[in-house]
Amino acid sequence: MTQAPSSSIHLRNWADGDFLLLEKLLGDPEMMKYIGGPETHEQLVQRQERFVKLTDPQVAQMYVIVFEGVDVGSVGYWEMQHHSEIVYEMGWFVLPAYHGRGIAPRATLAALANLRLVTQHRYVHAFPPVANTPSNAVCAKVGFSLVEEIEFEYPKGNFLRCNDWRLDLSAQRVT
Repeated sequence: MTQAPSSSIHLRNWADGDFLLLEKLLGDPEMMKYIGGPETHEQLVQRQERFVKLTDPQVAQMYVIVFEGVDVGSVGYWEMQHHSEIVYEMGWFVLPAYHGRGIAPRATLAALANLRLVTQHRYVHAFPPVANTPSNAVCAKVGFSLVEEIEFEYPKGNFLRCNDWRLDLSAQRVT
């Protein structure tokens, strides 16, 4: 596991005991306002099981973001098909009490560093809703390039207007 650019942030693999954090992230209406609303308890239980089973970092990995010893969010990536190509998709969440501290970009950079070590695909994409200004800013800050605005289905049956951001994993990050 790679250390984030700040010693106050590190990533750890998602584990059995992380359900409470998942509830705070994906079960909260404010956290999920851009992407279809909060998940039900049953959906969260199923998601927790999926996250814990992610053991092949070449395919998918979910991390807990730890800031100054406190679990404050998640960041991860997974394979998906996009425009007839297998790529990675990436996403992140940081609890509201920790917004504005640069945690999401630093954690995303750490996850990208880990992914570059094992990648099977050239590109990673992020699809934040157009209205989600903070997540779009994270994409720009960590080096993603805006490809286009698209209609994206998430969750199933819910269509969102999203930006398609892409990062070339074969390119070296220049800071």
